[in-house]
Amino acid sequence: MAADTGPAARPGLLTFLGGVGTVTGSKFMIETDHVRLLVDCGLFQGLADLRRLNWRRLPAEAADIHAVVLTHAHVDHCGYLPRLVRQGFRGDVHCTPYTARLAEIVLRDSARLQQEQAEHSNRHGHSKHRPAEPLYEEADVDRALQLFRPLPAGKDAGIARDTRLRLHHAGHILGSAWVHLTLEDGHTLACSGDLGRPVHPLLRPPDPFTGADALLVESTYGNRRHDTDTSRAVFADALHRTLRRGGLVVIPSFAVDRTEVVLNELARLRSTGQLPPDVPIHVDSPMALAALRVYEEALTRQAPGIRPEVLAAGASVLDPAPFSAARTAAESIEINAVREPCVIVSASGMATGGRILHHLRRLLPGSRNTVIVVGFAARGTRARDLVDGARTLKMFGEYVPVRAEVVNVPGFSAHADAAEILDWLRGAPPPHATYLVHGEPEAAEALRERIDAGLGWTAVVPRSGERVLVR
Repeated sequence: MAADTGPAARPGLLTFLGGVGTVTGSKFMIETDHVRLLVDCGLFQGLADLRRLNWRRLPAEAADIHAVVLTHAHVDHCGYLPRLVRQGFRGDVHCTPYTARLAEIVLRDSARLQQEQAEHSNRHGHSKHRPAEPLYEEADVDRALQLFRPLPAGKDAGIARDTRLRLHHAGHILGSAWVHLTLEDGHTLACSGDLGRPVHPLLRPPDPFTGADALLVESTYGNRRHDTDTSRAVFADALHRTLRRGGLVVIPSFAVDRTEVVLNELARLRSTGQLPPDVPIHVDSPMALAALRVYEEALTRQAPGIRPEVLAAGASVLDPAPFSAARTAAESIEINAVREPCVIVSASGMATGGRILHHLRRLLPGSRNTVIVVGFAARGTRARDLVDGARTLKMFGEYVPVRAEVVNVPGFSAHADAAEILDWLRGAPPPHATYLVHGEPEAAEALRERIDAGLGWTAVVPRSGERVLVR
């Protein structure tokens, strides 16, 4: 008589907790008979209604979550983790080694901003909470970092009961990965995280998608096409035009990866004589400078995610000399007093906070100056308002007139466009269902239509809080 193996495991249950209908707050829960996991654990950003979601409790107790898998270290994918720890999470956090390195920088900066915002609200009475409190503090970050269990890309690992994980190179930022999970009933789930571009100037193209029963794929640029050559020309022309009229250029830039891409492009323009050697370049972001050191270390250590030609060139690809670094507040204030033509690269990329606001407040009223937006700007952010043609911008409790030129360069994005996403999918066996996440509604729906028409796959734009079976 055959041995009784017991009842078969039930299908996994997938819940969309964030990153649907928006490009922020990525958070996806997978539950099986014995395991509860989160893929990504990000903060919501942008519109006030979205930011308020950061205070909403998850539909499961944090202490009952066994593990978190992070695709990469941007705050909209990892920034909720200290809050989860504050609520009682004590499981393992799985990610690549460089994601762990960069996440420490991002999370410490996020905790500092949370604390500063709470203190500012309490001083000026802006919050309806008395007193206003931060989502989390530095001590929560310390506890979260102790839970990290780095895993190299390409290696299988058991991360919970009958649950296996493999991370694949995603090419979005250093250490970014797309996720492949094998659940206890044998079904598989993949999540693209933020998918990089084949033409990223520093990083290798993403490892191709190899198939899964269920797939979550980002749709940030699901209705767009990037033109890298045109974007480079637009960027260079904006610099030339501004410097020729005696203005200053300010570039709101994400601290992790976008600053490196911008510095790489400035270095290229220096080396080809398109950017005069006497024009100062200032990087005003301690977080960006800390991330830059990690990228430079990756170059020195010949990290596998870096393009071979970049490894051959070395750190010079990130050195548009003369390039000054502003780490302290005093150094930032000095840059903010500069009147002669220069280029200022500062965080945050969506102009939601940080030192960039001081530069924008000073430079936006000047018609000789230029703001270059070099990446995706979510709804409800100042960068998006600028791209959409705002004539005033509210900062520090007052409205600032926008007379500076605003130039949008979406081709500098590290997100794959619609055609690049389809190329990544093409050739893999069709999933049972493909879910379009991490995109605004129009972009997600456009990508759904392209996948349906181009691949014949079942593609769905899920709703926030929706639950589906993985089978």
